[in-house]
Amino acid sequence: MTQALVELWPILLYFTFTLVLLGAVMFASSLLGPRTRGHSTHLPYESGILSLGNARVKFANHYFLYAIFFVIFDLETLFLFAWAISFEQVGVTGFIEALIFMLILLVALVYLWRIGALNILKRHIPEQH
Repeated sequence: MTQALVELWPILLYFTFTLVLLGAVMFASSLLGPRTRGHSTHLPYESGILSLGNARVKFANHYFLYAIFFVIFDLETLFLFAWAISFEQVGVTGFIEALIFMLILLVALVYLWRIGALNILKRHIPEQH
């Protein structure tokens, strides 16, 4: 039990320090922060659009497609980083597998480009009533 506490005291100290720092920053923010009450203080505010009624803006599907494409190709970076770290251990076989992986993703990117999934056709337009 004593050995476990000896090994864990840096983690407990770090956790305590983090909580104290968090509390200090929140307290300083409440003391030093602005306390102004303007005419727009209690109005809904979304993404820089001050709404005086309906705060909804229609976004086309391509914004969501870009987010999905980003996640997919961001995972590619994660896998290739892991491959790069273990390059000496995996050897030529790992290199060929990484090339096949990149080729599959390149084919997917070309497919998305060919079907027009990467083209922005229209901008987001606020709802018209």
